[in-house]
Amino acid sequence: MSSEAIHSWSATAIGDAQHADYVGFLHREPFVIDAYARGFAVGVREDYSYQSSLRNVDIPVEILDNDFRNPDLDRYIERFETYEPSVGILGDAYDRQEARRYNKAARELTRKFPETEIIVVPKCREAIDEIDEDIVLGYPLGYSDQTAQEYIDIVDWRGRRVHLLGASPPKQYEAMEALTQPRVTGEEPADIVGVDWNGIHLAALHGEYFTPHGYGTADHLSIRETVRESLEWIKRFWQDKGVWPSSGDARSPLESEPMDPVWAVDGSRATAEALEDAIVIEYENGQTLAYRDQHERERIEYREGLTPKAEY
Repeated sequence: MSSEAIHSWSATAIGDAQHADYVGFLHREPFVIDAYARGFAVGVREDYSYQSSLRNVDIPVEILDNDFRNPDLDRYIERFETYEPSVGILGDAYDRQEARRYNKAARELTRKFPETEIIVVPKCREAIDEIDEDIVLGYPLGYSDQTAQEYIDIVDWRGRRVHLLGASPPKQYEAMEALTQPRVTGEEPADIVGVDWNGIHLAALHGEYFTPHGYGTADHLSIRETVRESLEWIKRFWQDKGVWPSSGDARSPLESEPMDPVWAVDGSRATAEALEDAIVIEYENGQTLAYRDQHERERIEYREGLTPKAEY
């Protein structure tokens, strides 16, 4: 085998192939707020929402995943058109027919939303051939009935644009290396468009935070603080590997300060930062109050006879 084939791709080309456009985290508030503020691309599965109850916080749905256990393409497209995400994970194709159906849907969505990345997950070798070259292939690693290496040779992903679905960052990086490193047969590397992983919330519920070297004990931290710690480690890991996207700068989820004063129930004015964690309610009498928790809200509303303003 010639050395020309072995060295056909430079370190620069491999680095470019591994440099992602986004690193995703899909969950609910308040965890998604912390991810968004750190530059992660955030989103939800199509059958969920952020469960938003926070005033003055604006978090877009940047990634819309599908309900893989109960797939419904029509339902997904309806939610897609509502959210207009930057990335849409359309569905899993288990045969050629499904792949053709998803490919057709991807073409239609791309025409209507040309700035959106559409991802289709091939679950058999034949499906890849039915998915157009400009559509991103989803490479399943985490919580899936099948992982990619079980049914498709690594060579079949080379030269394609790929999103890594699930698994911890070290495992994702192992797959990334296999998809991009030089091969003696000279295939071009896959282009890693993005990655996502949501397992850090489950770890937090077990009192642990992620690090690249193993999980740390978080008995002294709240669930939210534990998830934040994991997010910080994930970001540093991808930055060290050169994967973290250039667009992944810190962002503020807070909109401008409210035009009307918002008062905490102790009489002090609530700042924008405090509102991030508060339950803020508008009332028929014109007041807007910020509560620390639902129990405090119920107590004050009962005592003061307050009626929340109707939502339309």
